[in-house]
Amino acid sequence: MQSYLKKYVGIIRSFNRYYTNVLGLLNQNILESPYSLSEVRILHEIEKTDHCTASMLADTLSMDVGYLSRILKKFQKTGFIEKKQSKEDKRSHYLSVTPIGRENQDRFNGRSDQQIEKLVGALPEEEIKTLVRNMTSIETILTNGRNLRHEDIIIRDDVRPGDAGYLTYLHGWIYKKEYDYSVAFEGYVAESFYQFLIHYNPERDRLWCAEHQGEIVGCIGIVGHGERAQLRWFLLHPNYRGIGLGKQLFDQAMSFTRQKGFKKVYLETTNDLTRAIGMYTREGFVKTAEKENRAWRDDLIGLEYEMEI
Repeated sequence: MQSYLKKYVGIIRSFNRYYTNVLGLLNQNILESPYSLSEVRILHEIEKTDHCTASMLADTLSMDVGYLSRILKKFQKTGFIEKKQSKEDKRSHYLSVTPIGRENQDRFNGRSDQQIEKLVGALPEEEIKTLVRNMTSIETILTNGRNLRHEDIIIRDDVRPGDAGYLTYLHGWIYKKEYDYSVAFEGYVAESFYQFLIHYNPERDRLWCAEHQGEIVGCIGIVGHGERAQLRWFLLHPNYRGIGLGKQLFDQAMSFTRQKGFKKVYLETTNDLTRAIGMYTREGFVKTAEKENRAWRDDLIGLEYEMEI
């Protein structure tokens, strides 16, 4: 075991023991029926999964195939599910929940909702939001973002108290971790947000924040300078890359510049941000200037790109 892990393992195990007890108490009340927790989970997965197969269920739920097969036969016998042969592959059979099964699933869901409400209902709303946000973070980190749903991520363009401070932190953390930038870079970002906030004009300036369960996971900004707009603070949390969120933010920013009648858009970056530069050039930006920048790391070259709208 790596040495740095030791101090965390005990905390994780302690949380697991605590939450296992919580789930045990909840499940004891939820399942006032002939069905086990595993059976209810299987019915839930079948209901929410298109073209669901037994092998898909076994993989998703990490369940023994023999055990799963017995439960599926039980559900077929009770009329909760039905199995139909695939038209494309005669060896495959798709599982679906019947109206009777859906009625039972609704009852299970109702009991589950009641128990969760009982568990957290007395908490202040802000504490519930924090709880949900942290639970979402656990799932996102441990699944490497595979379970992310776009409908759970919102993009807003109103500037709220705390946005600039959190985004400054996020810039400092990511650029140190991935590019070894000094703390002077965080100071630069803080100064840029200070100028943005004191001169903020929503008719010419805009800041978009992508949020997942209330936590900011990405951003982009436009700052108006006469007939030119500056593209700024284009950033994504590492766990939220590769899902099209960056393109969505970029498109909204560019749409704003066209809507407001800017003639050109420019941005400042550094030579080591090759992935971002590749995207900018594909979108039509061309390099217009470069100069040495030793403020954040000794070997950096500052670059400016511009695009006519």
